[in-house]
Amino acid sequence: MGNIIFLVLIVLSFIGLSKLFIKTNIAAWKAFVPIYNFYELSKLLNKPWWWCLIMIVPGVNILMYGVYGFNVSRAFNKPANNDLILASILPYIAFLKLGFDDSAKFVGLSKFELEPSKFVKNWLDPIIFAIIAASIFRGFFIEAFTIPTSSLEKSLMVGDFLFVNKFAYGAKIPQTPMSFPLAHHTLPLTTSTKSYLEWIKLPYYRLPGFGTVKNNDIVVFNYPDGDSVLLNMQDMSYYNYKRYVEKFKKEDDVKYNIKQPASYYKTFAIEHVSNPNNPNMFTGNPVGKVVARPVDKRDNYVKRCVGIAGDKFEIKDGEIFISDTKQEMPKNAQHNYLVKCSFRVFGDYIKLPNGRPSLSNLALLDKYDIYATEVMVAAESKDSIIYRLNMPRHVAEEIKKIPNVISVTREIEPKGKYEFSIFPHSPTYPWNNDNYGPLLIPKKGQTVKIDTSNICIYQKIMDTYDDGIHKVTVNGSQVMLDGNPITSYTFKQDYYFMMGDNRHNSADSRSWGFVPFDHVVGSPFFVWLSVKYEDNNPISGASFIKSLFKNSKEGKYRWDRFLCYVDDGNLHSVKIPFLIVVALIWGASKLYKKRKLKQSKT
Repeated sequence: MGNIIFLVLIVLSFIGLSKLFIKTNIAAWKAFVPIYNFYELSKLLNKPWWWCLIMIVPGVNILMYGVYGFNVSRAFNKPANNDLILASILPYIAFLKLGFDDSAKFVGLSKFELEPSKFVKNWLDPIIFAIIAASIFRGFFIEAFTIPTSSLEKSLMVGDFLFVNKFAYGAKIPQTPMSFPLAHHTLPLTTSTKSYLEWIKLPYYRLPGFGTVKNNDIVVFNYPDGDSVLLNMQDMSYYNYKRYVEKFKKEDDVKYNIKQPASYYKTFAIEHVSNPNNPNMFTGNPVGKVVARPVDKRDNYVKRCVGIAGDKFEIKDGEIFISDTKQEMPKNAQHNYLVKCSFRVFGDYIKLPNGRPSLSNLALLDKYDIYATEVMVAAESKDSIIYRLNMPRHVAEEIKKIPNVISVTREIEPKGKYEFSIFPHSPTYPWNNDNYGPLLIPKKGQTVKIDTSNICIYQKIMDTYDDGIHKVTVNGSQVMLDGNPITSYTFKQDYYFMMGDNRHNSADSRSWGFVPFDHVVGSPFFVWLSVKYEDNNPISGASFIKSLFKNSKEGKYRWDRFLCYVDDGNLHSVKIPFLIVVALIWGASKLYKKRKLKQSKT
């Protein structure tokens, strides 16, 4: 409905524009030719011709419409505040109003250039066009991004500030163009206020890219499980929280010998999250309102693409196999290790200021850059203690050399051990983080048989991702799609399997399944800044000022990661070339100014 209303407003603005053209002896038909009409309007207003090209860009063109409206109102001698506000916010109506207003006579903008408002000239115009330029650049070329979680440690690290290349796989046209400039899904300075309106929705469309997603690419994408969000607990998947609600309710009923069908617990979980005032089962705070988010406004995640469309994917004892071929482990991949000690080398259990459990020997953890939030005491006896530490293999080798360390063993979840939080969340598939699959990753045009045993794998593709919203149900031994029985399904787009290099501390495709191609955003290509956070590195990550005079290991700033381009998770420094380029630009600027000064004197 919103799209129809917007289309009507556009047509009305064109009608009004045709009347304005008639007043200035421009052929009325030119007002009805998209883009060309704004080219003619730019000439009439004595503005740059390329303004009309901005009207091609979805989202930004809405802001640019207001810029045109503001200038048109002044050019047709309607400079009053109420006229300018209407023209800037509702230019579609303003064009129509001015077109049929006999008192609106074209006087041009030259009269306003004689005594321009200092605010408009010096601040408002530059700010608006800076926002427009930044929105275009951010939306279609390069976007700044911060690594929020340790999912890709130690390849891309928490605190890495980087740029994402959106034209790597083709930039996506925004599907919700009416949004606050330069914001994602939430307004700045708020935690739950939407930054966008869904009055206008555009269909999915992607511009041509420079490549395709390949195995082991690090990819930024819209979080598939983020289509529904509990506003008071956005750090956890809405669907995963419901599964926990089911689990806790079942466990309570077992204590009292109460037996209920599986459908009862699903209904209980739905009812629990449907009431914003119900307590969060982890914190006791209200769960908050459930909101739906369109694809382009879901959280941005970054993971490694370990399986592409058409691959047969499997994990055996923590090693990835593609079509039965073992894949090379990423250089900086992390795993959980059980470290057995004859002495409390890493200290005792403590709670960090953020409430997370940790170990008391924070200095030793910091020395080896082992995050304080990813360690714990796994077991202890009279003569030994076993710690669970999350670290790369080369750090594990160093830990073995510490006095009183008896053994260091990589922890692997055994085959056949079912984890309820692991996709596809069915006991029929007893998979876990270290033993998973085999699983066929869907490819566009590929057809698979569908039955009651595998519908849990492909249901979300069928009812949400592939072709709009559909209803998938199971009726006895029959799978139904929109009320019609089916025995097979043909996929309508490519899918990918994404995983973090931090193999035991990553919410990835093992938790929520496939990533559709229409969720793919781009590829990280440049880290310009990297800092440690005090939560993970309580010792070296604590000081901003003192760290300026410390090295990467002892201080907050990871100097070795500044100004590096990213290649499959490996960083390559370009500090020297960068400084040379900056120096050349500075020198060229100085020479240019010197030459201009000399010419002016001559």
